[in-house]
Amino acid sequence: MSEEYVPPKVWEWDSESGGKFANINRPIAGPTHDKELQVGKHPLQLYSLATPNGVKVTVMLEELLAAGHTGAEYDAWLINIGDGDQFGSGFVDVNPNSKIPALMDHSTETPTRVFESGAILLYLAEKFGAFLPTDPAARTETLSWLFWQMGSAPYLGGGFGHFYAYAPEKFEYPINRFAMEVKRQLDVLDRRLGESEYLGGAEYSIADMANWAWYGVLAQGKIYEAGEFLQVDSYKNVQRWQKAIAARPAVQRGRMVNRAFGPLEEQLRERHDASDFETRTQDKLEPAENA
Repeated sequence: MSEEYVPPKVWEWDSESGGKFANINRPIAGPTHDKELQVGKHPLQLYSLATPNGVKVTVMLEELLAAGHTGAEYDAWLINIGDGDQFGSGFVDVNPNSKIPALMDHSTETPTRVFESGAILLYLAEKFGAFLPTDPAARTETLSWLFWQMGSAPYLGGGFGHFYAYAPEKFEYPINRFAMEVKRQLDVLDRRLGESEYLGGAEYSIADMANWAWYGVLAQGKIYEAGEFLQVDSYKNVQRWQKAIAARPAVQRGRMVNRAFGPLEEQLRERHDASDFETRTQDKLEPAENA
């Protein structure tokens, strides 16, 4: 058994503490360097990376376009968090929390910044009147599941994912603690999806987009290589739901946008037009390091 850690009276930052993301984690906010953001031709400018939080928004934008909302055309610029792009001065101006995704809407009289993935989903749903029920009860249910995801995913990503996949050493206590919580969350979803086709009710909504980006992909065994460990196949209702969403063409496109890791055929590092999905070639794709 390793020696018990005794916290000091005053915590001090040790930048050599280890872990996959130790080089970008720090206890202060604000920019580390000057770098203006690029701006494309569309009113909606997205700055992101295809992590689960980034995928939520690109799926929403692709779903809006598929539904005929031409005003949802967008430019998606790659923010490589492994390289510290999120600490550039331009990005921090859009999101003072230095986390992806971040959105600028230039269609408003004064450009509108929106940060936090759940806030972006809600902003776009209200802007275009789509993927959010108008019936008060259904709207409330949908928003409850949207915010459930926002509050629960940190235990999946920052808790389980960190200690199971990214921490410099594996310890039984934190892995067991967060595995228990993730399995409880999967059970919450499984029970809800046993009584309803989608999380908010009968209609596919932003609640499903937000939750699928995390829990749907987890149920596919595509994050943390933890599918067998968590027995994700045992959550039958979650599996039914995630497969139905994964089959949607807009979801398949959205998952590719700002992807700079994984198989090259799944990557579209930047997106500026719908034709980018067809015209991209593998020789234009360069895998990003530390993404």
